[in-house]
Amino acid sequence: MPNSAQPWDCLLSKHVNEQLNLGDRVQHHLDMIYHANPLGADLDGLAGELLELMQLDATQELVLGHKNHWCERDAIVISYGDSVLRPDENPLQTLKCFLDRYTQGLLTGVHLLPFYPWSSDDGFAVLDYSSVNEALGDWADINAIADDYDLMADLVINHCSGRSLWFENFLQGRSPGAGYFYTADPGDDLDTVVRPRTSPLLREVETASGTQYVWCTFSHDQVDLDFRNPEVLKQFVSILRHYLDEGVRIFRLDAVAFLWKTPGTSCINLEETHEVIRLLRTLVEHARPDAIIITETNIPNRENLSYFGNGNEAHCVYNFSLPPLLLNTLVTGDCSYLKHWLMSMPPARNGTAYFNFIASHDGIGLRPAEGLLSDEELTELIATMEAFGGQVSYRTLGDGQSKPYEINISLFDALQGTVAGADEWGVARFVCAHAIMLALEGIPGIYLHSLVGTRNDYQRVENTGHYRAINRHQWGYESLQAALADSASDHNRVFVQMKKLLAIRRRQAAFHPNATQFTLHLKNTLLGFWRQSLDRRQCVFCIANITNQPQPLPLSDVNLIDTDIWTDLLGGLQVESRTQVVELQPYQCIWLTNLPDYSMTANRY
Repeated sequence: MPNSAQPWDCLLSKHVNEQLNLGDRVQHHLDMIYHANPLGADLDGLAGELLELMQLDATQELVLGHKNHWCERDAIVISYGDSVLRPDENPLQTLKCFLDRYTQGLLTGVHLLPFYPWSSDDGFAVLDYSSVNEALGDWADINAIADDYDLMADLVINHCSGRSLWFENFLQGRSPGAGYFYTADPGDDLDTVVRPRTSPLLREVETASGTQYVWCTFSHDQVDLDFRNPEVLKQFVSILRHYLDEGVRIFRLDAVAFLWKTPGTSCINLEETHEVIRLLRTLVEHARPDAIIITETNIPNRENLSYFGNGNEAHCVYNFSLPPLLLNTLVTGDCSYLKHWLMSMPPARNGTAYFNFIASHDGIGLRPAEGLLSDEELTELIATMEAFGGQVSYRTLGDGQSKPYEINISLFDALQGTVAGADEWGVARFVCAHAIMLALEGIPGIYLHSLVGTRNDYQRVENTGHYRAINRHQWGYESLQAALADSASDHNRVFVQMKKLLAIRRRQAAFHPNATQFTLHLKNTLLGFWRQSLDRRQCVFCIANITNQPQPLPLSDVNLIDTDIWTDLLGGLQVESRTQVVELQPYQCIWLTNLPDYSMTANRY
């Protein structure tokens, strides 16, 4: 058996002439996770049980090396199953109908937000991981989406509903559920625990064995699971297998940074958490070679990047710092903070990629901006968003003080003006934000409501009592059709431009998620970066005017190669001379390339 104190890379080197197999690797992961054996767990046979649950052979040859399972054509839409509704039809069927009709050929994947029975938090307090919420549809509807799109699903792994069968059984001391939830003593050292909420951490409950205090990182209806108990791990491996069988290809590990707890520590990003992710990746990628794990870790940038591991943890990490930095750039007209961050970001190594987004079902996280934006910038950004109808959610610090955690607002409303107030450039500013995001290194994820320019839903906030509902509008299918058909509507103007950007992007090899990226040194009113395809044939200079005033762009600052003919993919501009000065209109973005519409996809994938 491998020595649990040694990292796997060292073991591979040490045993280069031995036939290490899948069983050896899984056992190594388990030894690293349960090295302290805090619950007296019996590890004998556990590796075999996990492999059996995943329908894998312990003697199977290891998958070594890293491969990219994505290309420049990939773009993922993020949506709840009931974001688009039609009478007398399962919402999942309506959603697929909308995507098939309006986005065919532009999107390759669908991130379907929790579609399970739930009790709160719009799906993230799961009652039953094995079922589809009857209000949305059934597994056949999920399968239909998976047949035509790369399906991304949430594995809500840190917690489940306080009204689930597991928790009811925990209270009664029955299985499954007994021993599944993390408990602590109010007298434990919990002062340094990092949390994203202001509610009390511990919830007092009466159980068959007396009063206990269950751990609730998020809400008291979302009770944290205890992965020190191998039975919990086995349950989630079984769930992974089930989702694979139902067509899920991409797994979003929700709130995974909080998975492992040790009182006296921050209880976030602990080494055991990282090792659990390594284990799940090993199992998933051997069960389906092109399966992808994405970690959802809404935390400061440096901590977030740690979830790439040594190329052996998440295939992709959410680029959580991008939304607040890009938003700040466009409302201030100054890209210095964003540019500094871009220059500091390491390229994703082969087999890994960034998952880029600027809007989602949640708010705009502020923790990922910590250390990147000054306190003064954050204060001004929050005030600007509040002026545009946004609401701020808070978290509690160790000293009991509250600190802003996220801004709840639709991205379209967030970009309706600058710090000086709303103006006429809202649509242009919104499209510019997406032109920048779609050109960056990484796989793009686009929230459905951004695709169609949805506004703040104040009525939904009032009905639910939750700030996040402001950006979780439900469209009637016919109403959405009418809005998109109305050439005078902002919805139509946004949708037409978004489709154009997506159609152009997917034909450029330089926009492969792992293509080279280099930040240009331009004045702070212009954001610029350079992309180069993996075969080095195509280059694209992406330059955006991030202000509401025309900005001159001397092409001598861009360092174009004289022997190439340069064309703007977005506007058709052709460069006549390297000394030419191009005037970019407010929020105009150009994708200047030497090789228009060049994609390696047909040759490589």
